[in-house]
Amino acid sequence: MHALVITAKGFVAVVLIYFVSCISAFAWDGYVAKVLDGDSLRVRKGNRVYEIRLYGIDSPEYGQACWQEARGLARVLVLGKRVTIEPLDKDRYGRIVALVSNQGQLVNSELVRNGLAWVYPRYCQKQPLCSDMKSLEQAAKEQRLGLWREQSPKPPWLWRRLKY
Repeated sequence: MHALVITAKGFVAVVLIYFVSCISAFAWDGYVAKVLDGDSLRVRKGNRVYEIRLYGIDSPEYGQACWQEARGLARVLVLGKRVTIEPLDKDRYGRIVALVSNQGQLVNSELVRNGLAWVYPRYCQKQPLCSDMKSLEQAAKEQRLGLWREQSPKPPWLWRRLKY
């Protein structure tokens, strides 16, 4: 008979896997109190405010071309409105990484559809959602919408690396 031995690291890994799987299983509703930029929100649920990072996308950074348009569209879509948050992860800053929808409209996808966010290949892994968003991104490029009006727009993850 073999005994199951779990190290402290193994136990922590099991707990983290369980926690992340539980997070994604529970969607919740809240009201958007603030739009920080095109891909970050503050959402109020009861007496708590949560910082939400939109899953799978990266919108232009402050100072980058179209950053105001991205934030503006996010404001139109969700500011002061009731949204559904579907948590998928937490990022290194403690923000909830989530799909955010308002009346059945996925905000993450709408920013990409309007050419105001890139699909973030490093983090967008959920299928078929990420493939669908890549198709939206390609259509926005072809229509030269938003940031795709620029000659060669620099994705925020590269822009940040060059700036800092």
